[in-house]
Amino acid sequence: MIPRYARPEMTAIWSPETRFSIWFEIEALAMEALGELGTIPKAAAAAYRAKGKFDVARIDAIEREVRHDVIAFLTNVAEYVGEDARFAHQGMTSSDVLDTCLAVQLARASDLLAIGIERLLAALKTRAFEHKLTPCIGRSHGIHAEPTTFGLKLASHYAAFARGRARLEAARAEIATCAISGAVGTFAQIDPRVEAYVASKLGLAIEPISTQVIPRDRHAAFFAALGVIASSIEALATEVRHLQRTEVLEAEEFFEAGQKGSSAMPHKRNPVLTENLCGLARLVRSAVTPALENVALWHERDISHSSVERGIAPDATIHLDFALHRMADVIEKLIVYPDAMARNLALLGGLHNSQRVLLALTQKGLSREAAYALVQTHAMAVWRTPAPRPGDALQQALAADPAVALTPSELAACFDDAHHFARVDAIFARVFE
Repeated sequence: MIPRYARPEMTAIWSPETRFSIWFEIEALAMEALGELGTIPKAAAAAYRAKGKFDVARIDAIEREVRHDVIAFLTNVAEYVGEDARFAHQGMTSSDVLDTCLAVQLARASDLLAIGIERLLAALKTRAFEHKLTPCIGRSHGIHAEPTTFGLKLASHYAAFARGRARLEAARAEIATCAISGAVGTFAQIDPRVEAYVASKLGLAIEPISTQVIPRDRHAAFFAALGVIASSIEALATEVRHLQRTEVLEAEEFFEAGQKGSSAMPHKRNPVLTENLCGLARLVRSAVTPALENVALWHERDISHSSVERGIAPDATIHLDFALHRMADVIEKLIVYPDAMARNLALLGGLHNSQRVLLALTQKGLSREAAYALVQTHAMAVWRTPAPRPGDALQQALAADPAVALTPSELAACFDDAHHFARVDAIFARVFE
């Protein structure tokens, strides 16, 4: 993580202060539960809560000596609490603290990511309805295909992020689990009711069986969900980048007053935000494979996953949080050029209606093969005609061919672009209702 691509709300979740605050809360809650069960004095739990403090620099200094982060933390807190600290961490193991803390952090991170997704969904919905019937050429393989609308393009991305929202909700539910089960997860030294108490207070579910760690398939699913959301960001960003190309220029990122596009060329207006988003998506996805590899740990536990998660958990959530808000900002301010869309739609002289003619000819009795060959012959002739091509070039060529068994009105109907948009309302209803 670097500050350039981070928002303070998300980075705060991964700060040492936040991490140790959660550790302290886990230990204090466990002591409260142990006190209620009569395992330790209630007064000791109360004293731990009242006197307990920590100092990050002091914890770091102790860890340099003992080479164990949880022991360093407990030692530092004990310096403030005094004798009652001997009842802390009763029957627990380090992973009880570390894994439960990570679950809290990932759940909080998920809640911030959900806010980013909601903002992006709102922006996409607003702009989709704004351009619901703004005609533009659809492209397959990057080549002109049939007309669509810019609103439908945005609605498609809205649907993708709606699915992403559902995946994030499921991933949050799966990752938000608590384990306070002791060494190798048998509860031999601690009552399962302690785990239930801590889980309830922290808003977590109980991990049914945790060995000594929470199973890492949960974490793998979480980071996979983030990777898919990141890929949806890249898909939308790539669309904007292509539409901003000079030869296309149907839409472009907002260019701020005073912004400079190039150190050398004053005329440049580059899609730097969406290019940046494609890069950030790659960073988020880079967490997926290590998270999958973390699933296979030795026996009841090892710590090969630990160093990985210390990197990917903050980096993936911080980068995705930043990317969601940057993507929302791009869509909210996106400059759209309907006139350029109309110009590009007419670029090939009506070739985008070739299928309409093909289908009409089959209705007149021609075989599909014969109809296809007939339309393609004229379409290729128009394709080879130097630009600018007349908007009705294909229609004129077909009208002049006696083999095209369509009346003038039937042929004209094939070139009525309104036909392509007759079911836009139905599609919008599917997506937004």
